[in-house]
Amino acid sequence: MTTISIETLKDEYLRIRKCTEKLVEPLEIEDFIVQADTHVSPSKWHLAHTTWFFETFLLKNFFTNYHVFHKGFNYLFNSYYETVGKFHPQKARGLITRPTVSETFSYRKYVDEHILSLVEKTNQTDLDQIKELIEIGLNHEQQHQELLLTDLKYNFSFNPTHPVYMANDISDNSSSPQDLSFIEIEGGLVEIGSDGEGFSFDNERPRHKKWLDPYRLANRPVTNGEYIQFIEDGGYLKAEFWLSDGWNAVNKYKWQAPQYWEKHDGKWYAFTLSGLLPIDEYAPVTHISFYEADAYARWAGRRLPTEEEWEHGLQHTPVEGNFADQGYFHPISKIKRDTTQPFLKGFGDVWEWTQSSYSPYPRNKPLKGALGEYNAKFMANQMVLKGGSCATPESHIRLTYRNFFYPQMRWQFSGVRLAEDVL
Repeated sequence: MTTISIETLKDEYLRIRKCTEKLVEPLEIEDFIVQADTHVSPSKWHLAHTTWFFETFLLKNFFTNYHVFHKGFNYLFNSYYETVGKFHPQKARGLITRPTVSETFSYRKYVDEHILSLVEKTNQTDLDQIKELIEIGLNHEQQHQELLLTDLKYNFSFNPTHPVYMANDISDNSSSPQDLSFIEIEGGLVEIGSDGEGFSFDNERPRHKKWLDPYRLANRPVTNGEYIQFIEDGGYLKAEFWLSDGWNAVNKYKWQAPQYWEKHDGKWYAFTLSGLLPIDEYAPVTHISFYEADAYARWAGRRLPTEEEWEHGLQHTPVEGNFADQGYFHPISKIKRDTTQPFLKGFGDVWEWTQSSYSPYPRNKPLKGALGEYNAKFMANQMVLKGGSCATPESHIRLTYRNFFYPQMRWQFSGVRLAEDVL
């Protein structure tokens, strides 16, 4: 972004910041503070934390004589940056009744005005660094746009009346999928990771070589209908398909189907951001954990791809699909029938679990200072997902993007694409 003009930078800043505020327009005041569990956050906290990011890493460091909006916000809205200072416990974010929602929007406006002023007045010496930090901040905000939606869905799901965030007739986008097939990929010595063109997080770098044996990758994700076959065959009752930790999770959490699924009069329904809707058997299955994705793959006689296999296999697939920009906020089955691409729905709809643990690439170096905490300190006990989802902003995703979650997590729009060895 260092070559971008100041006016273009300002426009992009305002566009992404306004996108966040547009996401909360359908909410009532009572919706902003709900926190149903420790791993999710209230919508108001997302609005404030993304603003705290710009205030902390830009305004406090570069804006001469900057006065913070509120001295207590550094404690309330710091997420996990130990080197920045102490922070409010994540599990108690729903207890923060003040600042009010109105004050939170005032905080956003105050910081936005100062960021725009900073860009205009900064000397050339600092401008490149400021542009880079704004770019990180905007990508950080887009991550929280997705989290805002997934957290809101989780929080709403505890209401037995199945509240509607935004009404969408997803059934209009239902169509039967192409037959499942497996495309053989030669493998060999391949290159993985960001090449330095365009934005990337530090966990995507550096580009490096990886040896891949020949393998086959499914042409599309697993559908709801295919996953129902796993359920009906007793998949959640047969320990032989599950990793030990996964089987423990099945019994601990009483899993019987993907998160948000309900069965009424013999028919499956799912809670969505458009309320309770019938399952579209042709759409990609979602809200399954790594353990469920892995168990399904074993039941199907296949396996999950590694992140390198996924990235190498889809390297020529256009980054297009059902993203948050389309406004469905749910996976759909409809595809472009005239596509010439071998892989369908590689981007958007659902994040796809891989069998790769989240760890640093060879010679990886985290960012310097507090931003080095952004990714590196989470590189333990988590699994990599690829491709983006129906809640991801389209401009945020790329081939090399590495998402990561703990293997038992299901609240994200996570699904599965199968792989197999070439024997």
